[in-house]
Amino acid sequence: MMQFVIGQRWISHSEAKLGLGFIKEIHDRQLIVSFPAAAEERIYAAHSAPLSRIRYKVGDSICDLDEQHFTVTGVSEDAGLISYSVVDSDDQASELDELELSCFIAFTTPQQRLFSGQFDRNGAYMLRAATLEHIARLQQSPVQGLLGSRTSLLPHQLYIASEVASRYAPRVLLADEVGLGKTIEAGMILHQQLHTGLASRILITVPDTLMHQWLVEMLRRFNLRFSIFNQERYDALREAGEGNPFETEQLVLCSLDFLLQHEKTQQQAIDAGWDMLVVDEAHHLHWSEQQSGPDYQLVEQLASVSDGLLLLTATPEQVGIDSHFARLRLLDPAKFQSLSEFKVQEEGYQKLNELLQPLLDQPQSITEHDTQAILSPYFSDGEFDKILADHDGTEQQLVDTLVAKLLDRHGTGRVQFRNTRAAIKGFPERQLHSYPLECPALYDDNLNQWGIEGLYPEIDFDPDEWITADPRVDWLIDFYKQHKNEKVLVICANAQTALDLESHLQLRAGIRSAAFFEGLTIIERDRAAAYFADFEGGAQTLVCSEIGSEGRNFQFARHLVLFDLPLNPDLLEQRIGRLDRIGQQHTIQIHAPYLLDSAQEVLFNWYHQGLDLFQQSFSGGFSLFERFEERLLSQMTLPTEDLPQLLTETRAAMEETKRQLQQGRDRLLEINSCNRPRAEQIIEAIDAFDDSFELQIYLEKLFDQYGVEYDYHSEGAQTLHAGENMYCSHFPGLNEDGNTITYDRDVALSREDFDFLNWEHPMVTESMEMVLSSELGNAAIATMNVKGLPPATILLECLFTVNAIAPKSLQLGRFLPAQPIRVLIDNTGKVLTEALKLEGLSKLCKKIPKTTAHAVIKQIQPDVEKMLKRAAELAKQQLPERSESAQQAIRQQLGAEVDRLQALQQINGGIRHAEIDFLRNQLAAGSEAIEHANIELQAMRVVINT
Repeated sequence: MMQFVIGQRWISHSEAKLGLGFIKEIHDRQLIVSFPAAAEERIYAAHSAPLSRIRYKVGDSICDLDEQHFTVTGVSEDAGLISYSVVDSDDQASELDELELSCFIAFTTPQQRLFSGQFDRNGAYMLRAATLEHIARLQQSPVQGLLGSRTSLLPHQLYIASEVASRYAPRVLLADEVGLGKTIEAGMILHQQLHTGLASRILITVPDTLMHQWLVEMLRRFNLRFSIFNQERYDALREAGEGNPFETEQLVLCSLDFLLQHEKTQQQAIDAGWDMLVVDEAHHLHWSEQQSGPDYQLVEQLASVSDGLLLLTATPEQVGIDSHFARLRLLDPAKFQSLSEFKVQEEGYQKLNELLQPLLDQPQSITEHDTQAILSPYFSDGEFDKILADHDGTEQQLVDTLVAKLLDRHGTGRVQFRNTRAAIKGFPERQLHSYPLECPALYDDNLNQWGIEGLYPEIDFDPDEWITADPRVDWLIDFYKQHKNEKVLVICANAQTALDLESHLQLRAGIRSAAFFEGLTIIERDRAAAYFADFEGGAQTLVCSEIGSEGRNFQFARHLVLFDLPLNPDLLEQRIGRLDRIGQQHTIQIHAPYLLDSAQEVLFNWYHQGLDLFQQSFSGGFSLFERFEERLLSQMTLPTEDLPQLLTETRAAMEETKRQLQQGRDRLLEINSCNRPRAEQIIEAIDAFDDSFELQIYLEKLFDQYGVEYDYHSEGAQTLHAGENMYCSHFPGLNEDGNTITYDRDVALSREDFDFLNWEHPMVTESMEMVLSSELGNAAIATMNVKGLPPATILLECLFTVNAIAPKSLQLGRFLPAQPIRVLIDNTGKVLTEALKLEGLSKLCKKIPKTTAHAVIKQIQPDVEKMLKRAAELAKQQLPERSESAQQAIRQQLGAEVDRLQALQQINGGIRHAEIDFLRNQLAAGSEAIEHANIELQAMRVVINT
C-alpha cells in the first residue's frame, strides 16, 4: 500500500503530460493531486491511484521552481518528505525540498519512464525496434531519394535522376526530346536533393501557361508542395510586413514574366538565396554575343546566387549552337566564355562522334587496325594500347569500355543529358482518322471560319447556338455510340468550349463524361481523372481544355479526339503525348474532325501533309512553324492557289530537318544520358522495395498502435480514417475525411486520387520520425514462462544506437546507420544476445497487469539499474568497431570519389572545383562527426521469468 503525505511529488502513469504533481489533500480513502504545469487537479482512490513516487538519486540533474539546474549530491527523508543536497553549476552547495522541484518535468528516457511506472505494451516496443531497423536499411540504400516518386520506372529517367541528384549542387541541362519526361526527371532530382538534405530552398521559374502543370506534377508525383508566387500573393505578403516575400517559403514556383515586371521583385528573388534554381523552357531566353535580353539577364543573376541549376530546354539541334552555348554559359560561365572556342570544340567532338558511329553499329570492327589507328590519338600516351592489352571480354564490352573513357574526356556530357525517341524504345504507333465536315451557316454567314479566330469559331456564340449548329458535336456523339466500350479523351483549346461540350454530352446526349479544365482545384481534377480511369461505371469520355490537360497522362485510353487544333506544333505534340507514352499497349487512334473551307482545314493540311505530325513525332516542328508562320497565317485568313506550294515546301523542309537531326545525332551523348546496365540496377533496387510487403506490414502495426483504422477499399487499395481512440491528436498526412491509399505502383499510376504509400511518402517518413522522437515503446515490461530458466530470473533487453551529431546534408546514415546494437543479459550478468533473438523473445513475452508491473518494478529497480549499467558497457565495447567501419566506408566512398573527380578534372573541364571541395568537406566533417559518436539508449524491455 502506497503511503501518501501532503507535499510529496508524484507522477501520473496514465497522464504523464500533466508533469510533476504534489499531494494537496488526503481524505480517508481519497487524495487530491495538484499538477501546476497543467493547472489541473485529479482526485484518486488512495488504494489504486495510478501514481509513481518521484525520488532522485545522487548524480541526477534536477531543476527548481525557477528552472535553475542542480546536481544531486545527497538524499534524505523526514516524515515521508524528501530533501536533496545539491550543487549548482558554480559548485555552490544548498538544500532543496522536493516541494521546490520544478513541475515542468517530463520523464522521457527509457529508464526514467520504466522506473516512474510509465511503460508500454510489447507491441509498441517492437514497433520502435522495427522503425530503427527500417530506417537503418533505408539509410544505406543506393536508391535513397528515388523511392518516393509516383512514376513508371523508366530507365532513362531513373538513370539521369540518380546520376545528377547524387551530386553536390548539380548544374545541368536536361534536353530530352518532347514526351520523354524532362519535368519528371527534374522532379526526381529535386525530391532526392530534398530528401537527403542536399537542398532545402528551391525556386522554379516557368512560363505562365505551365504554372499549374508544374504545381500538379510536383505535388502528385513527388509530394512536393510548392507555393505559387504571383502579383497578388507578393503584394499580400508585402502588405503584411513580411520583409522579403520570397523568404517566407522554402519551395517557390513562379513565372518569369511575373519576376520581370518590377526590378524590386527581381532583386528580392535574387537576395532570397536558393539551393536550387529550375528554369523550364530555357531555350526561349534571349541571348546573342552582342546583347542578352532582360529574361536571360535575370536568370543569369539568379543562377549566380543559386548553388544548383537545372535548365529544361529543347534539344540543341532544335535551337542551334548559339542558343545551346547560351544555356551552357548559365551552367558554368567560367568554362563557357567564348562562343567561337566552343564551336571549335564542338566541331572536334562532332568529328569524334562521326568516327564512332560505325563502331557503335558494328562492335566487331574494333579489331581492325584502321579503326584502332583512328581512335588511338584521342587517348593519352600508351593508354589505348593498355586498354586493349588488359581487356579479355567480348568486342562489345571493349567498345563499351572505350566509349566510357572517351565520354570522360570529351564534350559536355557531364553537364547535359539528352535522350531521343530513336534511342529510347517502347513508344506506340499512331494512326490518323480525319473527318472533313461542312462548315455550318452560323459560322459561314458571319465569316467566323477564317483567320486565327476560325480555329475556334464557337467561342463567339452562346452554347445553345453553336452546340446545335456545329457538326463536330453530332459527329462526336455518333463516335461515342460506335465505340461504347472504349475510353475517349477529347481535347479542346479553350476551357469554355470543353465546359459547354461536356455539359451537352452528359445532360442532353446521355454520355457518361467528365470535364477537365484549369478552373478546377487539384482535388476536383483528381476526381475527374479517377472517374475517367474507372472501367466499371466510370466516364466514357474526359473532355479537357488545352491548359487543363497539361501534366496528365491517360495511356489506358487509345482514342484521342482533337476537337480543334492548336496553332503550335509543340502543343499538338503535347496533346498526342497524353496517350503517346512509353507503356502504351495499343496503337493510338487520333481522330481529327475539322470544318471544310475554313482555317481549320488549312491548319489540318499543313500539320498532316506538311509536317506529318499526326502519325509520327517530330522535334523540329516549332522551328518550321516560325519559318512558315507568316505564309501559313495568310492562307488561314484567305486561302489562295499558293497553298499547295506552301505544303510542298513545308514537306521538303520537314524531311531535310529530319535528315539533319539524324545526321547530327549525338550517339555519345545518348549513351551518356542512359547507361542501361546502371539503370537496370536502379530499377531492380526500387522493385525490391516495391515488391516487398514489409511496408504494409509495418504501417498496419503503426496504424494499430496510433488508433488509425484501415479497411478494404478495392483491389490494391485501402481507406484510412481516424479511430475513436487515437493515440495522438494529429497523425501525419491523415485527412479529416480520411485517405484512400495504395502500396501498388501500378494502381497509383492509374488512380492519382489515391495516396501512393512508399518508404519516402511524407506520411511514412513523418510517422517514423514521430515514433522515434517520442517516448512510445522505449520502455516495456513483460513476463515469460521458460522452463530452462529459474523462476524470478530477470532479463533486460536494451536497444542502443550509435549517434553522431551532424547536419542532414552529410547523409551520415550511409556510413553510420541507425542499426541498433542489441544487448540481452540476465540478472547474473550472463549475455544472452545471440542465444535469444529479438523476435524469439517477443513471442515468449506475455502481458503483465499494470498494478502488478508497478509493484514489480519498484522491487527489482536496484537489480535493473545494475543490469542497465552492464548493458551500456557491453554496447560501448562495440562502438570502436562501428566507428572504424564507418570511417572506412566514408573514406572508400567519398575519398575514392574525390580521387576520381580530380583525375577526370585533368582531362575534362566539366568537373567543377566546387564539387570536389564539397566532397572534401563532407569527408572531413563526416570523419570528425564519426570520431565523436557515442551510444544512446533507444529502448529497454524487462522480462521476468515466472
